[in-house]
Amino acid sequence: MTTLIRPEGQTADDLKLSRRAVGALGGLLFSGYAVAALAKEAQPITTDAAGLETAEVSYPAPDGFELPAYVARAAGDGPFPVVVVVSEIFGVHEYIRDVCRRLAKQGYAAIAPAFFNRVEDPAPLSDMGRIMQIVGATDYEQVMGDLSATLDWASQQLWARDGKVGVTGFCWGGKVVWQAAARFAVIGAGVAWYGRLAPALDATPVQVSSGQPWPVDLADDLKAPVLGLYGGQDQGIPLASVERMREALARAGQTDSRIIVYPDAPHGFHADYRASYAEADARDAWAKLLAHLDKALRS
Repeated sequence: MTTLIRPEGQTADDLKLSRRAVGALGGLLFSGYAVAALAKEAQPITTDAAGLETAEVSYPAPDGFELPAYVARAAGDGPFPVVVVVSEIFGVHEYIRDVCRRLAKQGYAAIAPAFFNRVEDPAPLSDMGRIMQIVGATDYEQVMGDLSATLDWASQQLWARDGKVGVTGFCWGGKVVWQAAARFAVIGAGVAWYGRLAPALDATPVQVSSGQPWPVDLADDLKAPVLGLYGGQDQGIPLASVERMREALARAGQTDSRIIVYPDAPHGFHADYRASYAEADARDAWAKLLAHLDKALRS
């Protein structure tokens, strides 16, 4: 099982959508955003598909499951550099699809696999307990297998550029970025958004074991430079664990990998559909993501 990080700024009351709340959310609630974390005051960024090709696809995973994925790329033959987008615990909902379209507008082909759908799509659920069960059933080897299938599928597309592939992910997906960069030689760059780096100091042996491999233990194995983007006010990822990761990277000689901490930002600061959204930090971090990916994937 995977150790989960509670979405920042969420209370029990946030999970109970009254009729008034549903009315206030209006069309957003029914536009595919994660129900359990959608803020009443949300004004999420919306990226249109003009000039893009978007599609819902599927391809076989190693265990035979037909893995769904959302794809967005610029219209035309390409070839385009590929970026795999790894979701938060809420799956491939509208925020993740919009991130894919944002990347496509920058000339990338973005692919977001639905890792959780073997059990159930968590996006329309408001019950965090059930969401945690779904995510907890998604173990490391399954995720790596799904990523392998995604990379294989992408390599067979005529619009995909041969060579290195990028990967970015948020929260749960941020941890997966570090793991993927240590696992797959074809990955040329990773950008990890506030993914947990090490077990909590009070973690039980079972929690420590279930979260393995932890990024802090993978520094020697990284096959690509990873940019970590973290919030200084993240209550789920203490700065002490960020420093542990920085020290591990330094010991491993991973000079091309680095972590940026935004001092005033909370967990989930890029998630523009949630109360945790910090616009200035999110925009700056997005620019750094593009610079990091461009350097590795456009040469």
